[in-house]
Amino acid sequence: MTSGALARVIRSAADRRTDAERCDLCGADVPSDHRHLLDTGDEEVLCACRPCSLLFVKEAASEGRYRLVPLRRVRLPPVGTRGLGVPVGLAFFVRHADGTVSAHYPSPAGAMRWEADPEAWREVVAACPPLAGLEPDVEALLVNTARSADHHWIAPIDDCFRMVALVRTLWRGLSGGSQVWPAIDRFFAELTEQP
Repeated sequence: MTSGALARVIRSAADRRTDAERCDLCGADVPSDHRHLLDTGDEEVLCACRPCSLLFVKEAASEGRYRLVPLRRVRLPPVGTRGLGVPVGLAFFVRHADGTVSAHYPSPAGAMRWEADPEAWREVVAACPPLAGLEPDVEALLVNTARSADHHWIAPIDDCFRMVALVRTLWRGLSGGSQVWPAIDRFFAELTEQP
């Protein structure tokens, strides 16, 4: 029979919920409304507990490697993105620290990515001045004009990745199937403005 410290570790592991999310930095359990960090080297979003997220409030803490994803969401008036070469109505655009802008659209294989034309991006920003304040790498212009939708947001990058995961998980066949479009509609309906 197992006893002592080993028994406590085994019991603790057995008691732990298997679906609990964990901080990707320290391994602590995190609540469902936890913050995220962007690992700029791997372009990956990481879960962060409150103590770890506080370490990255100032960018200098990680010399730019990890960026705290902001919570800000701003509903925008319609933004013309045709000049950016978007082949679909569901996309997001991320301005990077070097001034380039990457365009992404979700697909069954994940996010498809290309570089947006710099002049076209400048024209979009001139027509919608709030876009000039996008936080590099961690905020995006999120657009949904598919199937007569009309959603334009400044959104945290983790919202955009959630949308990509939704499409990747639910897409079926050529047109998406019966589940993905209602789920996308719910996703946008649940977005709320946060200053």
